[in-house]
Amino acid sequence: MGIPAILRRKNSHVDSRAWADLFPRNLGVGSKRIDPLIVGITLALSLGGLVMVFSASGVMAENKFTNATYYLQRQIVWMVLGFSVLLIGSLIDYRQWKQWIPMVVGGCVVGLLLVLAVGPQINGARRWLALGFFSIQPTEMAKLAVVLYLAAFLSNPQRRVTDWQRGFLPPVAMVGMICGLIVVEPDLGSTVVIGLVFVGMMYLAGARISHLGYLGVPMIVGVGSLIWMSPERWERMTTFLNPFADRQGAGYQLVQSILALENGGLFGVGLGQGKQKLMFLPEGHTDFVLALVGEELGLVGTCGLLALFAILVCKGFRVAALAPDLFGRYLALGITMLLGIQALINAGVVSGLLPTKGLTLPLVSYGGSSLLVTMLALGILLSVARQGRAGP
Repeated sequence: MGIPAILRRKNSHVDSRAWADLFPRNLGVGSKRIDPLIVGITLALSLGGLVMVFSASGVMAENKFTNATYYLQRQIVWMVLGFSVLLIGSLIDYRQWKQWIPMVVGGCVVGLLLVLAVGPQINGARRWLALGFFSIQPTEMAKLAVVLYLAAFLSNPQRRVTDWQRGFLPPVAMVGMICGLIVVEPDLGSTVVIGLVFVGMMYLAGARISHLGYLGVPMIVGVGSLIWMSPERWERMTTFLNPFADRQGAGYQLVQSILALENGGLFGVGLGQGKQKLMFLPEGHTDFVLALVGEELGLVGTCGLLALFAILVCKGFRVAALAPDLFGRYLALGITMLLGIQALINAGVVSGLLPTKGLTLPLVSYGGSSLLVTMLALGILLSVARQGRAGP
């Protein structure tokens, strides 16, 4: 039996024992304590990210702020807050989120509207809300809000996802509205992530392939139209096909990223010894931090980092398999897919396999909003794991 056949819901229930058999037995779930594997991977990725953020941003921070540790200090503050959020999220019963979902979704919609109304325009986009000495990005919380909403909707026994009118169109309308606000910012990368998570959760909940097909056609046409109508996006797409044709212009960032990975070779040039961070690779401490990991730690270090994400995804699916109810199951599924898809897209962009998108590498890239929301999502995943049943 294939994985999709096992994961998809039959009528209103999933065969949890079949799910559990898909993953290694040593990824145990079901204890009432905080899961050490999830915490260990989170700690390893965030601390590794802290080291790489400092390595990647030191020269730029010195030139811009006369303080080489400027970004490091801010990231440490966000990381401490993030682990506090993770701990709180893990101790709260995940079922409590059901009653908070209207407030969370409503707050995200208000935040996205405020961004469009009063958010500062940076690099041609309005994605941040300035709050005193720091800024937040409502889009990051909107990703988790979509997962919470879908988990509650799909776990409702009165909602049959195979019903086009009552079980399929309502989540399409809700998620479509949120994606529409994010596209206007513009932030096509986050929209694509949300769209893929939506399709994945709906499919695993038992949605008809034909319904997803009806939705997929306008989604593909819509994304294609947004790319074609935007000169910047169209330039990114054409440059992606051959970045070296305009290596000093539109293809500059991708070329520098590829060169960083090439320079790293198998074992890298050594931690802190990379050259691309010397004002060559733009956004080296944020979206393209993985390129600097490849340069300084080589293919071995890059594969090791990505392996941690792979283990985390496997663990997340096992948590979902052993969740005590459908809400916990879909919540764990959505969180796992959200982190896995974003990490996969970021790696694809950095290596030149996908067009350039403004997406961070979860837990590793510099950025407070991304780090806090990721930590909250992992805290909720830990809560599901604590409530889960022991595997066979």
